[in-house]
Amino acid sequence: MLFVYIILAVVVIVALWAIVAYNGFVRLNTRTEEAWSDIDVQLKRRYDLIPNLVNTVKGYATHESGTFEKVTAARSQAMQAGGPAEKAQAENMLSGALKSLFAVTESYPDLKANENFLELQRELSDTENKIQSSRRFYNGNVRDLNIKTESFPSNVIASMFKFMKKEFFELEEEAAKDPVKVSF
Repeated sequence: MLFVYIILAVVVIVALWAIVAYNGFVRLNTRTEEAWSDIDVQLKRRYDLIPNLVNTVKGYATHESGTFEKVTAARSQAMQAGGPAEKAQAENMLSGALKSLFAVTESYPDLKANENFLELQRELSDTENKIQSSRRFYNGNVRDLNIKTESFPSNVIASMFKFMKKEFFELEEEAAKDPVKVSF
């Protein structure tokens, strides 16, 4: 009879552990999705600012149409990008295009004094900082989820319930070290 109680106790402990592990995966997965949503919100805010910025610069630098087209095309590609890896690549291209746009503005002192342009710069700079913060939060949650997904014995629950590792949202080394400069 004691043997039955021991077996029953072991089964209950294993069942409780499985429930706790499963709930931990659900929590980490939800946090990761929430963190990605935060990134997405900030990226959409950035995408909304770019046309205003381009139009403001166009008013002063009408002969720079190649730069404007490059920024517009990079913005469009970034908006259509899928997962974190594809989104990061598109964002790196958009950051490069924005650097070109800001390089053009160096030749136009009246533009650099324009209040609308300066406000757009401030908003874009604020958005860039929020994207960076959201990216760190997302990557931290992805790290925690990936560790739990790969660690024994929780990897057993992960494979049983098909919890998968997530991709980090990583920017290129150069882009991470040299963010878009929006101040003059």
